[in-house]
Formats: sequence, structure tokens, C-alpha cells
Amino acid sequence: MKKLLLATAITGSALITSVANAATYDIDNEGAHASINFKIQHLGYSWLTGRFNDFDGSFEYDAAKPADSSINVTIDTTSIDSNHAERDKHLKGSDFLDVKKYPTATFKSTGFKSTGEGVGNMTGEFTLHGVTKTITIPVERLGEGNDPWGGYRAGFSGATVLKLSDYGIDYNLGPASSTVEIELHVEGKRQ
Repeated sequence: MKKLLLATAITGSALITSVANAATYDIDNEGAHASINFKIQHLGYSWLTGRFNDFDGSFEYDAAKPADSSINVTIDTTSIDSNHAERDKHLKGSDFLDVKKYPTATFKSTGFKSTGEGVGNMTGEFTLHGVTKTITIPVERLGEGNDPWGGYRAGFSGATVLKLSDYGIDYNLGPASSTVEIELHVEGKRQ
């Protein structure tokens, strides 16, 4: 009986240690090793590209248990940057992001489904312009390993297309401009 209790205690301790050592990564935006980019057609004649300069977040990842992966990201919508000050002013205004009213956008994952080695679909709640929708983002693990400074890192990328009217953004730039492509590239430092 004592051996059974001891074995149970050791197994329980190992499980607790495994949970306590779950891999939590902070997104490395200090070193500019992460980016959130967007691309939208302008009147159907050209592509307008840009990014959000300020965002923060973290993710959980364990290569042995990818289904337990999760991510939380908060985007400062006031940091939109299309490399054109007047256009950025318009994008921040009430025709588009209305950053005075909605200064942040968020993504909080609710599940992950692997579709192959290092790839899968991350589902979650995306909030933009005061509207929350469930979206799925195909993601790819780019790599993981030790860094030169004694830390451990993991990197992922993902992309999705959002219909602007789903988020109450109805400014008419023509049918080719009704959707925006979003790319998320993250490198995280394990904590």
C-alpha cells in the first residue's frame, strides 16, 4: 500500500511539474521580432500595405501537445502605419478604425487543431471596432530552439482575410476593397 501511495505521489508530482512547466512565451516585440501586417486593395487598382507598430501578447506551446496551444494578442489600433501620415489619419478616424472609440483590437484563441506536422488552425475570438467574431487562422510553426543569449524561442506565422463590414466598417472603396488580409508573425521568448 505504501508503495502504491508513493508511486501515486510521484506520478502526481510529475504531472504537476509538467503543468507548472507548460511553455509560456512572451511575444518579442521589444526586439522587433514580431509583426502584424495588413494588405488591402485600393479601389481594385493597387495594394495598400501597412502594419500595426504596437501590440503585445503571449502564447502557450508544447510540441508534444499542440492541441493545448493558445495565444492572446492585443493590438494598439492607434499605431496603424501605412507609411503615409494623411492616410493614417483617415484610417484612424470614424470612417475606418475609429481609434478614439476603439483603441484596441484583440484576439483570444479558443482552440487549436493540427492539420499536419507544424501546421494547424487556430480558432478564437477577434474583436475589432467593437465587434467580436469567431475566426480561424491557419498557422505554421517556423521553428524553435535555443537563442544565443541563453533563452529559448519559438516562432509562428499565420494569415487570414477579414470582411470589413463584419466589423461595422462600411466605408465604400469598391468591392475589391471589402476585405483586408492580415498577417501575424510572432517570435516568442519562453518564460
